[in-house]
Amino acid sequence: MQNITTVITPIDFSDNAKMIADSAAYVAGKFGAELHLVFVVQNFEDYSGFFVPPLNLPNLSKDLLESAQQKMEEFAESCREQAAAAGVSALHSRVLNGDVAEEILNYAKEVRGNLIVMGTHGYKGLERIMFGSVADKVVKTACCPVLTINPYRQDCSGEE
Repeated sequence: MQNITTVITPIDFSDNAKMIADSAAYVAGKFGAELHLVFVVQNFEDYSGFFVPPLNLPNLSKDLLESAQQKMEEFAESCREQAAAAGVSALHSRVLNGDVAEEILNYAKEVRGNLIVMGTHGYKGLERIMFGSVADKVVKTACCPVLTINPYRQDCSGEE
């Protein structure tokens, strides 16, 4: 098996995102690996058959990317201390734009990721019904191993 030097963790800023990032930091730290936090802004073109956006689409996309970048910087900063304590060699963050699963997979190839650590559940509802499970797509097509974490499962030891 290949050495684990680069761990990629997709986040979605849901209530579970910090727990997933902390778990990924723990795993990355055990290997002395880098941790890459990734957020993907979904393309609005994917929704074009469902609605007509009330605003100028290019401006809306730009605003979403800028907002996501700001939120990512804050999120990464909140993870920095935990990651350092866990032994993570470096913490990186990136905001991407496109199909969520495809962008995660492309980023893993770009940075030569050795492991993807991601939650099995993020935001739910209509988006999941229309586009399917991102985790499922990533697990089935990733170029490296994928560790999934179900944030709603109780610890096997009985502790929460």
